[in-house]
Amino acid sequence: QVTLVESGGGLVQAGDSLRLSCAASVRSFSSYQMGWFRQAPEKEREFVGVISRRGSMTSYADSVKGRFTISRESAKNTVYLQMNSLNPEDTAVYYCNAPTTWGAYWGQGTQVTVSS
Repeated sequence: QVTLVESGGGLVQAGDSLRLSCAASVRSFSSYQMGWFRQAPEKEREFVGVISRRGSMTSYADSVKGRFTISRESAKNTVYLQMNSLNPEDTAVYYCNAPTTWGAYWGQGTQVTVSS
């Protein structure tokens, strides 16, 4: 069983930065690739980025590439999403996930609102 808890969301202005955290309660954190997704109002949940098990590789959606950075800290069982140059289109609930062979574990999400 894996429990994921996101934090760090809030209300910011366009151009600001924000760092989200996702704390995982799991014995073998390094066994999981970790991902970030987001869902804006009345839109489908979309992929933001992913980091490999050991943190050596990352991949991002084109919409955030160059602005967002994912990292992980094994000692704290935590994955981060550093978001820079935020714009109103980044407003969404952000979720972290841990893919498995049968599906994925998901956190409850954290709201990010970017005002213009």
